[in-house]
Amino acid sequence: MADEKQRLNYVLFLIAGAGLVNIARAMTLSFLAIKLQQTFGLGPAMIGMLLGIGPLVGAVAAPFAGSLSDKVGRKAVLTLTLLSMALAMVGMGIAETVLAFCIAQVVAAVAVAINEPVSRALMSDVCPEPLRLKYFSWRYMAINFGFAVGPLIGIAAGAASMTLFIIAGAVYAMFALALYLLAVPLHRSAVEQASTPRLSVLQSIKTAARDPRLAFFVGGGTLLIAVYGQWSATLAPYLSGSIPGGVEIFAYIVSINGAVVLIGNPFARRFIERAGALNALIVGCLLFLAGELGFLFSAGLWGLAISMVVFTIGEILVVPSEYMLVDGIANDRNRGSYFGAHSFSTLGNFVGPTFGGLMLGAFGGPGMFLLFAGFSVASAVLFAIGTRMPPPKASAKPALAALSDGAIGPHLRGVYA
Repeated sequence: MADEKQRLNYVLFLIAGAGLVNIARAMTLSFLAIKLQQTFGLGPAMIGMLLGIGPLVGAVAAPFAGSLSDKVGRKAVLTLTLLSMALAMVGMGIAETVLAFCIAQVVAAVAVAINEPVSRALMSDVCPEPLRLKYFSWRYMAINFGFAVGPLIGIAAGAASMTLFIIAGAVYAMFALALYLLAVPLHRSAVEQASTPRLSVLQSIKTAARDPRLAFFVGGGTLLIAVYGQWSATLAPYLSGSIPGGVEIFAYIVSINGAVVLIGNPFARRFIERAGALNALIVGCLLFLAGELGFLFSAGLWGLAISMVVFTIGEILVVPSEYMLVDGIANDRNRGSYFGAHSFSTLGNFVGPTFGGLMLGAFGGPGMFLLFAGFSVASAVLFAIGTRMPPPKASAKPALAALSDGAIGPHLRGVYA
């Protein structure tokens, strides 16, 4: 009992840390475009290109970092990632040239991309399996709290000011120090698996890539992130250019999104527990579809507000369900590789604004919203197929067999099937 309490306290520490660092992230990185425009005088096209480089590099780096965490330990990788983020924040704050700022920004974006899958894998390592959905849901709520509070702090303290970046760097450094000092209370199965021979980073990535279920999850996740990951980047220009009072309406829409996430998250978790991760994800995709069609046919605040409520309910169902499905096909020795490989789906953060913007420019709102509606349906199909795919065949090599035994966790069985 004491051991489990210690593990749950550590999980709560990770959740609190996720909320804290995302406040620091939101109060700075939310205003990068403003800083590039006001401080360096760059235009929209150049700003978009510069801000897109980091996520692309991060999507490639994250699978390697996830596999590395399987080999050398999550804590070591996370500590170095947080310290890199701290230095990048300070670098962006004091940068006096576009080149220096962009190098620091790319480092920050890569660190963010690595932090997410490795920190989720660490939570799964520590958290008892029956409680993972609950604590993943809490972590998601803490992250959204950070993004609700962070921009307000940023505006109050002066958007994109040097002081904010330095404070954010200090927050990351303090969390890195706390993470380094605290021992990780692994449960017994994780300790036993940790004592078995480790594969190389490249072998771990290769093993994860052999799992057909993960391939479908990455494809479906990419489309999902294209729909919800940066919805503001496509909805804002549509509203400002097509709807009277669109800028003011957009501000209300953002607030509605944050409020629904914070209020609805506990109810979404209970629904996922009852319906199962796959069923909840499919319902979430259908709500995305309904929300996109609602945006298309709405001409005023009330219609857009209702559509955003529907869309956001889909988001709070999809995000934890997707994490649980990935966790359900991983085991203690390959979890970093699996979450790292799955993080390649963050390419959706590039796909959504790019293709959505192209469709908006070429065909207007109908083209953009129908594209995202199609992405939602296709994603549900990919996840449904992925959960029904068999695990990869075990290799004759004992170590490789242990990594690719294709753990079929409870999230793919019984109540989660």
